[in-house]
Amino acid sequence: MKKIPGFIFLISLLLIFSVGLTGQPSSTVKDLLVYENSAGKAKRIRSLKQWQKQRQRILHGMQQVMGSLPDASKKVPLDLQITEEVTIGNVRRLKISFAPEADDRVPAYLLIPVDLSGKVPGILCLHQTTAIGKGEPAGLGGLSNLHYAFELARRGYVTLAPDYPNFGDYKYDPYQNGYQSATMKGIWNHMAAVDLLQSLPEVDPDRIGCIGHSLGGHNSLFLAAFDKRIRAVVTSCGFNSFYKYYGGDLTGWSHKGYMPRIASVYGKDPAKMPFDFTGVLGAIAPRAIFINAPLKDSNFEVSGVYDCVNAAKPVYNLLKAPDRMIMVNPDAPHEFPPEAREAAYNFIDQELKFK
Repeated sequence: MKKIPGFIFLISLLLIFSVGLTGQPSSTVKDLLVYENSAGKAKRIRSLKQWQKQRQRILHGMQQVMGSLPDASKKVPLDLQITEEVTIGNVRRLKISFAPEADDRVPAYLLIPVDLSGKVPGILCLHQTTAIGKGEPAGLGGLSNLHYAFELARRGYVTLAPDYPNFGDYKYDPYQNGYQSATMKGIWNHMAAVDLLQSLPEVDPDRIGCIGHSLGGHNSLFLAAFDKRIRAVVTSCGFNSFYKYYGGDLTGWSHKGYMPRIASVYGKDPAKMPFDFTGVLGAIAPRAIFINAPLKDSNFEVSGVYDCVNAAKPVYNLLKAPDRMIMVNPDAPHEFPPEAREAAYNFIDQELKFK
């Protein structure tokens, strides 16, 4: 095991111990290292080449539910526009918008530390389900425990907090514009946000991370699954196995803010779904994931998080990255408490080689 700074090392040990106690994933969770060959026989994945094919199957399953990821022809010049700028302590906070595609502009906050001496990592910061959208991670209201864009900027990172469709200042109907889900529109916008971060003179384009809570927690994972430029991802209260999401009732995932095909095509039945978060975690491997999964989270019951982590760990082992998926389990409800955030920030420091 590679050397991990103090608190993170303790968390890693706790994860290994806890996973050992929980044993194998639930029988409803798919073994990610097994696939069916052309003859319909189950075969074990034992090589990187075999895993890459399995990874493509996972992404295909996600797109069956979310709709297809647009291709590069949909891109337009980002056309960054700044409408407001204030300085708070050592951070410049710019209210901006950018163009992810034709006839669309995403409102966002861009936070840049004052007096940078060189290029630093960029972090995309995705908000939870809250009316103020981007304003919460940027520190403009909402819950103080979710001001991670502002806190990371104070720590020395360039951070970008965009609105998800129909939150904050962003009014957009994905379905009237050819998308099959708001989730896929979010993924496309977030990939454009990564383009924006990489274009900034203050940002090292090879050190990009993503962090989010709840809505932002799963959107961070979805982005990282499709976009390999994300080197480290932090997901707080963002997922569990569909089988254990409210006892397998996927109604909450099937409205227009997420993926309506979960209801219209798959009957809100976990057994019919062509993907689960087990595969999403596996698709990110061997890149680094930090998971905040509180013991009292009523949205994402914690044993379902463990099912996904247990299922994904063999993939990380296969790819020789056994210590790059870390989980903390604070004794808390659906929250991102200070100790968990500090551990997440230390994780980002380590993975993006900062500080």
